[in-house]
Amino acid sequence: MAEEDSTDDQTAEDTRARDHEEVARARAGDRDAYARLVARYGALAHRTAYLLGAGDEAEDVVQEAFVKAYRALGSFREGAAFRPWLLRIVANETSNLHRTSRRRRTLELRLAEPDVDPVEPEHAVLTAAARTTLLAAVNAMPHRDRQVLTCRYFLDLSEAETAEVLAWPRGSVKSRLSRAIAKLRRELPAGLAGEVLP
Repeated sequence: MAEEDSTDDQTAEDTRARDHEEVARARAGDRDAYARLVARYGALAHRTAYLLGAGDEAEDVVQEAFVKAYRALGSFREGAAFRPWLLRIVANETSNLHRTSRRRRTLELRLAEPDVDPVEPEHAVLTAAARTTLLAAVNAMPHRDRQVLTCRYFLDLSEAETAEVLAWPRGSVKSRLSRAIAKLRRELPAGLAGEVLP
């Protein structure tokens, strides 16, 4: 297990190093470098926008987020992690969509299968019925609860990354997550709640 953790840490460090290199090149005008960042994070950005409520408009939200991120590369803080910075822009664009449309969107239950690590059984895929029930319950929750649950559990972001993506203090992430989990636990059947919630 410790060996797996060190491998995961090394992979994350390698990705951060590649990101820093690509950002530096993109800042210098290398559009191919930015295209590599788009390719690396496009699917995650789309999933983020979709799960945060953009629904069928997720593609438009992601496209706008990547354009804004490109234009803002000059203000990107040296040494900062690119992934949470980009996802914060995606989250902001999704919020902008909600503000301008003034309509509550529901998440469609056509989610791509989550990445599964066959070595770790806790990452096993839920049955389709359980996934449908879980997503319907999350979708029925207030917007902020849905945001924090999506970032922490559907996107598997750390507390720090969630705080950065949502532009919330880290303490707010902890308290809102705790309250959202308690609300979700009351809405789910007991067996499912025990299976999917911490």
